[in-house]
Amino acid sequence: MHAIARKFRETVAGYLQKESPHYRTISFSDPDKLRRHLHPGDIVLVEGNQRVSGVIKYLTQSTWSHAALFVGDALPDGNGGPMLVEADFRAGVIAVPLTKYATFNTRICRPVGLNDSDRRRVVQFMIDSLGKQYDMKNVIDLMRYLLPLPPLPVRWRRQLLALGSGDPTRAICSTLIAQAFETVRYPILPEVGLVTVCDDEDRDCSIREIMHIRHHSLYVPRDFDLSPYFDVVKPTLGEGFDHRGLVWAHDFAEQTTQRARA
Repeated sequence: MHAIARKFRETVAGYLQKESPHYRTISFSDPDKLRRHLHPGDIVLVEGNQRVSGVIKYLTQSTWSHAALFVGDALPDGNGGPMLVEADFRAGVIAVPLTKYATFNTRICRPVGLNDSDRRRVVQFMIDSLGKQYDMKNVIDLMRYLLPLPPLPVRWRRQLLALGSGDPTRAICSTLIAQAFETVRYPILPEVGLVTVCDDEDRDCSIREIMHIRHHSLYVPRDFDLSPYFDVVKPTLGEGFDHRGLVWAHDFAEQTTQRARA
């Protein structure tokens, strides 16, 4: 029975990993440019091109369907350069080169205020997770949302992704990264509660915000983008972007025509 169940899960995972024919790259992610601007501990969000990517984008109402963490020099460069650590359906938690996502729409999210020690702990957690298996129970749950279903209220969709076996040796991409940041108590999108604090002597009261850590299984890729504690890093702007230097098709055609007449 275990062999049959495993075969079924592998079949479902293979189906979910099929590429969508409608994927379109809007912004080319130059690996060399990315490398110049990435820091260890940065998160690379990816708009995936697989069937499961469409499911996650629908459930989260977001562009981003996958997340990976940049580990810098903590791992040897692969064939495609510096490495990311991610959770993959079939391979589990693996290290992949930046070039894997060269033709995908991506975004860099950077935690603000981490010191070197905290960054190393986050990176080391991801490296120590290499070899863990993807939570295949989560895959089966996701498969249900490829079937014809009535529209789901937005407030329910996040909870539908908070599924899985609960086995600590299994993970999905965003929950694994959330766990890494939990090791240094770094906030992503914590629940904020308000409490009244009073001074007994002068009876002066004030309202304070108290952070409650949300369980890592509730995090999805877009949360790193929405978080007020992560910067969005755009390599093109970081290299001294000047719109005056752009060559537009209309101007290029006119210049070509003028040269031809001359």
